[in-house]
Amino acid sequence: MREELLAKRSADIRGMFGRITPRYDLLNRILSLGQDVRWRREVADRVARIAPGRALDICTGTGDLALALPASHPAYGSDFCLPMLVRARAKAVRSGRRLPVFVADALRMPIADGALGVVTVAFGIRNFENLESGLRELARVLRPGGTLLALEFSRPRGPLAPLLGWWMRHVPARVGRLVSGDPEAYAYLTESAQSFPEGRELCGVLERVGMRPLEATPVTGGVATLYVAAKPRPTGDREEKA
Repeated sequence: MREELLAKRSADIRGMFGRITPRYDLLNRILSLGQDVRWRREVADRVARIAPGRALDICTGTGDLALALPASHPAYGSDFCLPMLVRARAKAVRSGRRLPVFVADALRMPIADGALGVVTVAFGIRNFENLESGLRELARVLRPGGTLLALEFSRPRGPLAPLLGWWMRHVPARVGRLVSGDPEAYAYLTESAQSFPEGRELCGVLERVGMRPLEATPVTGGVATLYVAAKPRPTGDREEKA
């Protein structure tokens, strides 16, 4: 299943997200029962405590997470889907926030090595054409000691797992088809979430690209997981040569 989804090239996924842009925010609220707002607020609160300096929200979509980040720190948003960024800019203007945005593929970002203190991403890494290459790129643009905070869908655990699992498998595709008029997009959401590596497996990928996983915290019964990872600081001879 994962191999079939990876066959959807970036251009296909970009077009799919472009088509659902007008109903994207509404569907996020409906399908998460409003929980996505709480999840993003948790990420924003973590960023505020880190006080990172320059932060980038990749796969920013319509900018919900980027606009939730602390106004006291420079924040930017990037995405490979231009219609989403147009909507993000409009939301920033309405809210009185300054949010510079730019079009970029997360696997090839026009950013210098070590330029960022924090990278955030909400429900975007499962769309990477190559997961390991994408995470390696995020590690590249983080400065030593910088932090990655990533929200991603996962498979529910615990007493409510059967109910939540049923919801994830059946509701997004049906509601998404009715509200957005695009049956492919929300079928893809369900399939990609079900086949994506999670928990220790994803932490293992983070380790392979040079990051140090700090936590993988399930939220709302495991429907999503918040991953926090740090880029190690140089030590010993490596630090002296830097």
